[in-house]
Amino acid sequence: VQLVESGGRLVQPGDSVRLSCVASGITLARYSMAWFRQPPGKEREGIASIEADGTVRYTDAVKGRFTISKDSAERTLFLQMTGLKPEDTAMYYCTADTVKASLATIAQFAAYEGHGTQVTVS
Repeated sequence: VQLVESGGRLVQPGDSVRLSCVASGITLARYSMAWFRQPPGKEREGIASIEADGTVRYTDAVKGRFTISKDSAERTLFLQMTGLKPEDTAMYYCTADTVKASLATIAQFAAYEGHGTQVTVS
């Protein structure tokens, strides 16, 4: 299984960014997918998840600004981020697991995670 994130970059406050995560070795339609982030010097934070049936969840910090989606045919998970703030600066990672879990658990114990993509808001 391989998850490869891309799309992170340096942006200004208020800008938008779309992150992508291409998955190989799994069928997205059968997995719970998620994004977590880790700001410099801080703990991991689960921010959004999408279940196999399409149910989505968000942490309060990003609700209304970020949108998680997936294209199962293209094996790609997305995170559309709008209204970015300096506190959104972090390395962003995608995860995959066959088991549903809370966002906090996903950030720590997902079965698979990528190597991350950096988003800097400054």
